[in-house]
Parts: sequence; C-alpha cells; structure tokens
Amino acid sequence: MSTDLPVLTPKDFTSDQDVRWCPRCGDYSILAQMKKVLPTLGIPREKFVFVSGIGCSSRFPYYVNTYGFHSIHGRAPAIATAIKMARRDMQVWVITGDGDALSIGGNHLLHVIRRNVDLKVILFNNQIYGLTKGQYSPTSPLGKKTKSTPMGSVDHPANPLSVVLGCEATFVARSVDVDIKHLTYVLERAAHHKGTAFVEIYQDCNVFNTGAFEFATDKATKSNNVIYLEHGKPLIFADGKKGIRINEASRPEVVNLDGTIKEDDLLFHDEKLTEPSLAFTLARMRHPEFPEPMGIFRAVEKTTYDEVCDDQIKAAVAAKGPGDLNELLNRGDTWMVS
Repeated sequence: MSTDLPVLTPKDFTSDQDVRWCPRCGDYSILAQMKKVLPTLGIPREKFVFVSGIGCSSRFPYYVNTYGFHSIHGRAPAIATAIKMARRDMQVWVITGDGDALSIGGNHLLHVIRRNVDLKVILFNNQIYGLTKGQYSPTSPLGKKTKSTPMGSVDHPANPLSVVLGCEATFVARSVDVDIKHLTYVLERAAHHKGTAFVEIYQDCNVFNTGAFEFATDKATKSNNVIYLEHGKPLIFADGKKGIRINEASRPEVVNLDGTIKEDDLLFHDEKLTEPSLAFTLARMRHPEFPEPMGIFRAVEKTTYDEVCDDQIKAAVAAKGPGDLNELLNRGDTWMVS
C-alpha cells in the first residue's frame, strides 16, 4: 500500500448520480461495502475501472466515483480484458448478474476465467431477471413460476461456482448481500488476489424474487443453513453442534458433534489446494440438503494472461526489435487509390 497517497474515505468513492435501484434492493448493501473496501487498497481513484454489462447490477459504474464503462449484454469480461491489457496499472472490476454473466455472457465468462486475466468479477445472483420485470434466469430453481414460466421452470439451474471452478478459477468466493462484515472481508480478499477473482453474492430482489435467500439471512435459522469456510479449520456449523465429514462413499455428510464424532474427524478446509476437487465438492453443497458454504472456496496462484502476454511481447522485441508501424503497413504489395 502506498504511503504517499491522500487518505481516502467511502465518501470519496461516492458519485454525484442518484442511485436508481428499488427501495431495499440488496444492491445497496453491495455498493456500500465496495465503497468501504476501495479506500483501504492504497490505490488512487483514477486507477480503478468498473465495467458492467446489462441488468440491475450493471448500473454500478454510475454510482462509484471512478472510471467506469456500462457496456453491452454479457460482454463486460471481454471489454474489461481489453482495458487491463492496455493499462496494466489499472485495477479492473467486472460487475455482472446471473442473467448477464450466465446466459448471453456465458462464453465470455468462461474464457476470462480460464485465461486468468487480472480482473475482479463480482456476480450479483438474485435468481431472476429483475431489470426486465421478473422472468426466470439461468440460476432460477427448477419449478420456479415467473412471467416467462407460468407453469414453472423446466430448466435445471446453473451453479455459478461449479462453472468457474470447472474453468480452473484461481479465486472463488461466495457471500450474501446483508452479511456486511463477511461481504467486506470477501471483497477485500478478491481485491488483493492476482488473477481472476470471482465472487458470487446472493442478492435479494425484493420486488420479483424476495426471500430467495432467506435461509442464509434469517437470524433464527441461519446457523443451521450456512457454514463459514475458514482456511485450515474444520467445517462446523449450527453453533458448534454439527459438522461436515467425508463418508465411506467419498461424499460429504452432515454429522452431529455429540462426542462420538470429534472435530478431527471432520472435513478441514484448504483454500490453497492446487487440485480444485475440494472446492468443487463444497460448491455442490446446496440448501436444504446441506448448509451452504460462504467464504473463500479457492485461492491459488497461477500465471496470469497479462503476464504471459507481456513476456511474449518482450521476447518478440528482443528478437526482432521494437518494430515500425509505418513500415509494417507499407510492406509488400501496396496500391494508391486516387
């Protein structure tokens, strides 16, 4: 962190635009936690870029006082990649939603993850198309009744974390909009990761899909439905009364910590495993069969796309010189059209 920069506050990252989300939308909390994190990173405001696609979440760049690009449907990862390749000094964030990223943008998301471009991808998952007034989305549960599925969705939902882990994502995390302390922690970790950092945030659309994640936010039931991942620690939940272990069939199962089963018998989390199978197992644990994991699923180091491209450019210059654009354009057969 630079010590020569002026001290910034969340207010410095607040733009002059009126925030136009529905009252009580979960996006407000995500915006607030982001504005808390940005001043702590030791990066000048002019070195941040927020790139979004289309959807409610994609109004985000208007509301942070940094550079921003409200791009086109599903293409934010491609545009963000171009920005990062042109300006290595910028920290580039991609703001997207479950519809934007996993439908028309699925191809672009896949490739930015596998390339490990040094970007931060934040996916707001509300399991609905909110901007277009309540159609089902790629993450809507089977049987979900919406304006476009009046008899219930027949599509099996996509699991965002499973998708990105299948692309060997180097940083994978999940949080929920109203869990302020945890969300801030996850965003901080993502900001400091070198490579593509992917964060799924459960976000309540209180108009078209309210209560979708109540199991993870209701204080009365949350402890039984959510398990917080901590590196090097066993998977324990329900106020220490239950845990997760791997059974003889090599599958996770819920067990009671009643004395016959001890903490040492449980599954211990290791976010730094090069092999992503543990993270994938955790990503497949879904409510109500299991408590849903929250936290950092995977955080490993791997060469980034921008680093490898830089190495190739340096090697080409060393072998052939810096080059001459005018000479390149006029080389070979040329014609003058008058």
